[in-house]
Amino acid sequence: MSETAFKKFRAGPGFAGFIVVALSLGLSLIGAPILEEAAYRIDMAQRLRPPSPEHWFGTDSLGRDLLARVLAGGRMSLGLGFSVGVLSSILALLIGLYGCVNRILEALLFGFCDALRSIPALLLAIALVTALGGGAFRLFIVLGLCSTPVMARLVRSAVLVVREQPYIQVARLQGAGPGRLLFCHILPNILSPLTVQFCFTCTQTMLIEAALSFLGAGIQAPRPSWGNILQEGQTVMFSAPWLILFPGLYMALTILGINLLAGGLRR
Repeated sequence: MSETAFKKFRAGPGFAGFIVVALSLGLSLIGAPILEEAAYRIDMAQRLRPPSPEHWFGTDSLGRDLLARVLAGGRMSLGLGFSVGVLSSILALLIGLYGCVNRILEALLFGFCDALRSIPALLLAIALVTALGGGAFRLFIVLGLCSTPVMARLVRSAVLVVREQPYIQVARLQGAGPGRLLFCHILPNILSPLTVQFCFTCTQTMLIEAALSFLGAGIQAPRPSWGNILQEGQTVMFSAPWLILFPGLYMALTILGINLLAGGLRR
């Protein structure tokens, strides 16, 4: 990133998004291990306590510290979002780059991707999770497959634009083979839109995981995730509204921060 581009990024909402994401990620990665015992320790004498200096976010229906569970859920949700973003980026690059080399391979790969894209991501995830079962690793595979088609289409579109540029034609005339053209000339010039889509994939993954966990098909209790924390809190939301308020706000701010960061990177 050039100095001028960095100044524009710093002056825009993308920098605020970066600060929010950094804080959320730092709290989840550092705070969750420190408070891990509190996230699982059941104390019925402390159940449904409102926010206090001892329990900043209050306690849940089993007396567990809600702040500790929100941070542990953030570690799960952010880790899953980042992992799925990496997996779908790698698969999309393989499909998008190599699919543009061979016409038959392109037709097969993108025909399959279009078939997956025709199904809403949440419905496809529910169907696959129902067939394969829940759990973090299965969610990682399922959500990676659900996110890949959109990113693969983005890569293909970017490749089709970049490969017609004059410098690509010059490199081809100089004897550069398909591999060198793809990885030395085309790939570096499509990383910017891919990075933006990576951020959006992370947020979509976190939302789908929260929805699946809320429905009972994702991360299973007692292992915390933002979805199952909200699911547990909705049964007592009128008598203990903090069980919905704090996890919902934390998740919403984190997703807003990632979207602002993606918007800043796109400029």
